[in-house]
Amino acid sequence: MERRINHVLITGVTGFLGGHLAARLRGMGVRVRGVGRDAARGEVLRERLGVDFVRMDLGTPEEDEDAARLCGNVDTVFHAGALSSPWGKKSDFEKANVQATRRVIRAARRAGVERLVHVSTPSLYFRHGGGTNVREDAPLPPPVNDYVRTKRLAEGLVREAGSDGWETVTIRPRALIGAGDPSILPRLIRALEKGRLPVIGNGDNLTDLTCVENAVDALILAATVSGERVAGKVYNITNGEPVKLWEILARMAGMLDLPPPGRHVPARLVQGVAGILEGWGRLRGKEPSLTRYGVGVLSETQTLDISAARRDLGYAPELTVSLGLDRFVSWWRSGAPYPFWTAPDGGAGT
Repeated sequence: MERRINHVLITGVTGFLGGHLAARLRGMGVRVRGVGRDAARGEVLRERLGVDFVRMDLGTPEEDEDAARLCGNVDTVFHAGALSSPWGKKSDFEKANVQATRRVIRAARRAGVERLVHVSTPSLYFRHGGGTNVREDAPLPPPVNDYVRTKRLAEGLVREAGSDGWETVTIRPRALIGAGDPSILPRLIRALEKGRLPVIGNGDNLTDLTCVENAVDALILAATVSGERVAGKVYNITNGEPVKLWEILARMAGMLDLPPPGRHVPARLVQGVAGILEGWGRLRGKEPSLTRYGVGVLSETQTLDISAARRDLGYAPELTVSLGLDRFVSWWRSGAPYPFWTAPDGGAGT
């Protein structure tokens, strides 16, 4: 039996996924309260969509009463807020990904929220050498960076919170793309603009991408499917269509009139260079232009098995990678960084 949602809280509502989710839910007539750090974006959400926006950094030591009030009269919490970056201060990751998750769980339980839908990451699976059709129950390798380490800890908090019958569902969406993408494709575009993006390795590596609209579908399914089927479970989310990464990047370069990825360079060589840059970055306290994790993502096959999400959630990704890329490029060319969602009336929110 489907579960109804009427009033939700979205953490990270001013972010890429959170903004798209808020727009979709408002279009469905769901009341949305959103918490985020970006006051300007929050006001846009309030004015355009009627989101009850609260500016708060859940990673700071706010009083629990303040966080609990966010969850008042809410039936579902979507915890999409996080610090997602391959580089940064350990303390920042701890606050944004661990302390914030702990505070959200405590507040939600205290307020009587029925279900928590937690957004995690398939970067937990990352190991050098790649992986094909990785399932949710695959043994997890040691965390490759502090982002992965703290997201793994956050998942542990959610798992513990759901161990006594409280309904929690975790999704691990892979490489979100679409209008509003703040990091994945923009980082690569900047490298293409400078002519500094060679093909790393043989260029045949496969990867999974996820249109942000498909990820929103998965979140709503995770919130509405009967708890008997999904409570306490973790689900991989992708487009379900592995693609050759370098072919996608070459296509994007052509669409933006940019030079395509250049000559092939050995992945092992680039890994060595990235290691040196990481060491230099630590000494200088600055993010290096290249990390070993980034090289692995670009040069190794990384694909996920989404059969569990198809079976339990009824997840059936509708938007193709090709369409997601088209929507990203259209948004990028528009020069309108925010808002980037599809408005409830079906028009573009620009």
